[in-house]
Amino acid sequence: MFDKLFERPPRSRTPKGMRIYAIGDIHGCASLLDQLLARIAAEEAADNVTAQLVFLGDYIDRGPDTRGVIERLLAVKADRPATVFLKGNHEDVFLAFLEDPAANADWLEWGGEELLASYGVRTTGAPQDIVRRLNENMPASHLEFLRSLELTRVIGDYLFVHAGIRPGVALDQQETRDLLWIRGEFHRAPEGLRPDKVVVHGHQPVKKAIDAGWRIGVDTGACFTGKLTAVALDGAARRFIST
Repeated sequence: MFDKLFERPPRSRTPKGMRIYAIGDIHGCASLLDQLLARIAAEEAADNVTAQLVFLGDYIDRGPDTRGVIERLLAVKADRPATVFLKGNHEDVFLAFLEDPAANADWLEWGGEELLASYGVRTTGAPQDIVRRLNENMPASHLEFLRSLELTRVIGDYLFVHAGIRPGVALDQQETRDLLWIRGEFHRAPEGLRPDKVVVHGHQPVKKAIDAGWRIGVDTGACFTGKLTAVALDGAARRFIST
């Protein structure tokens, strides 16, 4: 897919008749997710369409209600089985914490405390004790959901991923860490090393969602700004909607 590199990306389109809403980093903001999903549902009803939803990762941490976010996403999954749920770097670190609490205890300082509080878990004691208490309080379905997340999805002329890709590297050769963590090197990729798909991503908070032509960034820092954003892709049209 990325073996052929373009000086200029082709005009991008969704598959014929398909509208896609790609939703940025939620970070425990369940009320904002409710608002955005309501806006999407209103648009679908007004236009008599059923859209494809793509969530770009980072559902957990920082905001006040990780538990509520995952409950809502599970309800979306049940109601709309074709929905795509991608993995973010926060889900990756959280799962690493569960596997090796002592080695990954830094997670507690950059959003983990808020996740734990949403499940009624105290942050006192050794990391191993925190994991034990979380396993007692966190529904198994929530953990199964977080372990089931995809890294990438291609739909039409769009590549959906949490953070981005390493420029000039084929998709099947991308490192997981880059897909979840890359920033500057991806954002500043020269034209000759950009992929043949338009990349839709989150991960990098910005004041205003970005459509740079070859990439679209929709992380508007919901847990800090109160603004959760999605990009609506319909044929060749692109537009943003936010809370």
